[in-house]
Amino acid sequence: MEKLHREHPRSGLWPLLLAPLRVGDEEFRPWATGELDTVSASEPDWYDPAALLRTGWEYSTVVDSDGEPLDPDEMSELGRSVAPFLDGWPGTAPAAEHTGDPDGAARALARELLAGNAHLRIGLVAAASGAEALTACGWSGPVNHEDDIAKVSAVLLDWERRYGTRLVQVGFAELELSVAAPPGDERSALRIAAEHLAFCPDNIFQGAGTLTEYALGLVGAAQWSFWWD
Repeated sequence: MEKLHREHPRSGLWPLLLAPLRVGDEEFRPWATGELDTVSASEPDWYDPAALLRTGWEYSTVVDSDGEPLDPDEMSELGRSVAPFLDGWPGTAPAAEHTGDPDGAARALARELLAGNAHLRIGLVAAASGAEALTACGWSGPVNHEDDIAKVSAVLLDWERRYGTRLVQVGFAELELSVAAPPGDERSALRIAAEHLAFCPDNIFQGAGTLTEYALGLVGAAQWSFWWD
């Protein structure tokens, strides 16, 4: 994996660790079952990542899955989850001042993931980065949340620039990113947690429960994980 990653500038092939839907899945869904759609309806550079995150926040905190306004009980419950941003979308967090070595962080995470899971395979995608590889390979993991993967790639590209992230592993509906410049304190982490909620609300609403709790796990974290139900 490390050699393939180092050869990317020459080969043009981005290596990704591929995980199946379930451990021991002989079909190796979705990678070996024809569930990828490489005909993208759009391209990552069509989109403004900040606008995408704002929209994601609003659809996760203002309206329900049908686009209807949340009722008072739902709003009350939601308030506990999204504090301290009760007044709405706080905007994207500022870029990290120093991003360290993003590619070194990616290779370190790849070694760790490979050591912990013998069921992973390596996929090579003709793409400039891991973020763009998602669109190029036709992944559709978060289809219940977002059916245009180019929008997902657009946000990941923005995180590559601001936080030195790299996409390292892709599962059926999961992503694992290395992070070269994680937030160093809770205040910074809260802003990034809001972005994570806008990008993948299941991380908070079906995971940590509150932004505050979720943000604590981001401080100093060299790995970001996302999963969609």
